[in-house]
Amino acid sequence: MGGTADVLKGIDRQKDVHYSVLVPNKRGLDDLLALLDNNPSDIPLTDEVSVFTAATDGFNKANLNCTVKESLENLALVTRTALDRGLRVRGYVSVVIVCPYSGKVDYKRVREVAKELIDMGCYEVSLGDTVGQGKPHQIGEMLEEVKKAVPAEKLAGHFHDTYGTGVANVLAALDHGIRTIDASVGGLGGCPYSPGATGNVATEDVLYALQGSPYQVAGTNNGTIDLKEMVNIGWWISSELGRPSASRVARAVRAKEERHKSRL
Repeated sequence: MGGTADVLKGIDRQKDVHYSVLVPNKRGLDDLLALLDNNPSDIPLTDEVSVFTAATDGFNKANLNCTVKESLENLALVTRTALDRGLRVRGYVSVVIVCPYSGKVDYKRVREVAKELIDMGCYEVSLGDTVGQGKPHQIGEMLEEVKKAVPAEKLAGHFHDTYGTGVANVLAALDHGIRTIDASVGGLGGCPYSPGATGNVATEDVLYALQGSPYQVAGTNNGTIDLKEMVNIGWWISSELGRPSASRVARAVRAKEERHKSRL
């Protein structure tokens, strides 16, 4: 979180866009509030924070050095303070399918944790397949359990693509009423506490999969986002980071463009 201030100050902020800041604890929130107080503006540096916990003690102890119960107690104070300051709060639950330390996850525990986050004031809870081992039928089973306590409109899907099922899991989530999906250009991301896990499902791959479907993607181009522009952005940032794009769609689009150029 050390570079948060630099990132926020460098953003060319747009109206009605929320730039969420990950806040791991009360100290992180205090630092953010001090930053906001010292940098007042018509459009604030941010108006939203994200808090996170997990569905298993094993993962939470590795990631946050505390149990799930202890983390929820800590987050209740963080969330209440943020809401009192007029900030939106989004919650995340990690390892909702498989935990690298505990194995298969009890979906009832996912439901309980998600419900607690909603009850403490999170406007939405993102359910993360952090390991990326989830399969579409497992995503469906997990969501059906969680929806017993939290309505679908307050849930989001967050699927890492380690085993190549990210897009399939997105489609499964949509079938179960989820309408917010987390994705990252170029498939960026990962998790240091989930050995071998790759990044989040690539935005480019999700956009391609939804072309011509009954779903419209919120964006700028008549209800969708320009896929070619997204490919270019993902390719650029991956190059800047010195890594290949993890997006299958991006690689296919770029290869097609190269073949076309070679024939000119």
